[in-house]
Amino acid sequence: MQYDSSSSGINPVFLKYLYDVTPEELITINSRTKGFSDEELTHFCMIYRSKRKDPQTILLLCLLGLVFVAGIHRFVLGHTGMGILYFFTGGLCWIGTIVDAVNHKELTIEYNAQMITETLAMLNMIRR
Repeated sequence: MQYDSSSSGINPVFLKYLYDVTPEELITINSRTKGFSDEELTHFCMIYRSKRKDPQTILLLCLLGLVFVAGIHRFVLGHTGMGILYFFTGGLCWIGTIVDAVNHKELTIEYNAQMITETLAMLNMIRR
């Protein structure tokens, strides 16, 4: 069964599986998955949910870098080079870690957008 998102907004499959995503993520996902069947949407949701990061988790890891090991949040976000730099420089003398704590939502949004693109590319390969 295919859901027509043009008539009433967000597909109920997203609301069932992606209940904790941000509204911006939900709008992006909804617009980029037009034409997917409910089965494909469910598959997308399962894969994406396992890949996405929560902004609060990134903030917590970033703040942990102020008192313990700097750069953990960068490793989690896939920024290995920056993680190593933060590790050896104490989060660039804490300044980089403080900036990342302020910008944790933007870092997470950027990462999650990449995960949406990766998941869609993977599903498109499977669909062919």
